Amino acid sequence: MLILLAAGAVYLYQHRPAGLPEGFVSGNGRLEATEVDVATKIAGRLAELGAREGDWVDAGAVLARLDADDLRAQLRAAEAQLLQALRVVDETRAGVRKSKADAALAGKTLKRSEELVGRGFISRNKLDIDQSGMEGAMAGMAQAQSRVAEADAAVATAQARVDSLQATLNDTSLKSPISGRVLYRLAEPGEVLAAGGKALTLVDLSEMFMTLYLPTDKAGLVVLGSEARVVLDALPGEPIPASVSFVAPKAQFTPREVETRTEREKLMFRIKIKADSAWLAAHRDLAKGGMPGVAYVRLDANVPWPAYLQIKGK
Repeated sequence: MLILLAAGAVYLYQHRPAGLPEGFVSGNGRLEATEVDVATKIAGRLAELGAREGDWVDAGAVLARLDADDLRAQLRAAEAQLLQALRVVDETRAGVRKSKADAALAGKTLKRSEELVGRGFISRNKLDIDQSGMEGAMAGMAQAQSRVAEADAAVATAQARVDSLQATLNDTSLKSPISGRVLYRLAEPGEVLAAGGKALTLVDLSEMFMTLYLPTDKAGLVVLGSEARVVLDALPGEPIPASVSFVAPKAQFTPREVETRTEREKLMFRIKIKADSAWLAAHRDLAKGGMPGVAYVRLDANVPWPAYLQIKGK
């Protein structure tokens, strides 16, 4: 075993790349991946949790469920109240139709009474009674229409209650926000989680990047979208296609944990190198978060990449 390790070390030393050509800049870093927590929106007891550490999950997949028996009972009660409110609306609308008919009849009666009074066939007292009847019919119609408005408002309130409970019930199913691999399993079935309680942590392997810190004279030549390569220590013969996704707008002090091959400068610029999503999808389990390596940025698009940084198949 020691002989093989020694032979490998000699091979890597003999085939180490020469100095970086003009038109390129490089820096050390670690490959990073975005971590996403799958957390509860509401408090509840965890009833199911199927995903385990290392499992691959697709975006939208249900990973866990909270106990929802109480919510289902509340939803059934709210749906019953909604049905009752809808029946009340039907009744009040029927009342409006009846009041309109009564008002129409009262109007016709009043009109006939006015004609008969003019001819002297009935007394003025009968006309006053019919006039009062017409006014009462009109008031009854207005009241019936008001009851319809109240019933419609009750329906809207009941519907909102149903929608709210349905949304809360949907929140008892914890879905994966991304496609990725389960990094941590933070809870177990039977545990009671508070609102915002975490059940799982996922790692997004389709979005990986390396952060570099370059001195001013180098960072000033780097522009967004510049072509780059990432070479991991664990994959020396597999340069990863990448591009510059971020260049800090201002300088900052170099973090103590960052190592550079040249003498450390007090002020550096933070550069983000994003690995190609298509390459990551095709090599899903090859590159992993935390792997150290070197990122290379091409400053001049007319300068060809060195042989050891050429992408295989290109």
